[in-house]
Amino acid sequence: MSRFSPYWLWRLLAVPALGMTSALVGSSDPRIFHELLHPTGEFSARFMIIAMLASPLVLLLRGWRGPLWLKKNRRYFGVAAFGYAALHTIFYLVDEGSAARIIGDLPKFYIWTGWIAFVIFIPLAVTSMDYFVRRMGSSWKTLQRTTYAAAVLTLLHWAALHNWGGIGPALVHFGPLALLEGYRVWYWYLRPRTQAAQ
Repeated sequence: MSRFSPYWLWRLLAVPALGMTSALVGSSDPRIFHELLHPTGEFSARFMIIAMLASPLVLLLRGWRGPLWLKKNRRYFGVAAFGYAALHTIFYLVDEGSAARIIGDLPKFYIWTGWIAFVIFIPLAVTSMDYFVRRMGSSWKTLQRTTYAAAVLTLLHWAALHNWGGIGPALVHFGPLALLEGYRVWYWYLRPRTQAAQ
């Protein structure tokens, strides 16, 4: 099967943003930025998780087309995750309304974990183009592995919201990824190896 054009995928990934833009334009309520914080953050996490599912799914479902397609296109999901994270950050800054409030929030656990996750996202998004893949060589993959740190920080950021009231939804979203990554570790490092016939 030939590789699909990415344009239809970009349109699909943009659908949630179009809905949020419509809500933003059609509302005169100043709380709209606060209301859009959760959906932008959740879609960022969801697309990041989808991108990270590719490798363990290819290992688990060897030969299946779906995981192979996802692995070929995971960079699109990663860039979309960054896009929604950027919206999440912008809406947070607008909602806070002043530098003093933003700085005052920094010591909070669920705030600084979110900021660090976003900072990690930036070089991942910037280097997502084929040009950087070629130019950076093996160091590109090393950089991409920082996605795991961003994922853990995103999980903590989400779970710690509202005095850890976000832990349920966070675990529902990240649970499948954790299980599949656990399988991946078991497969490569812990599973019993059959000895070659003497």
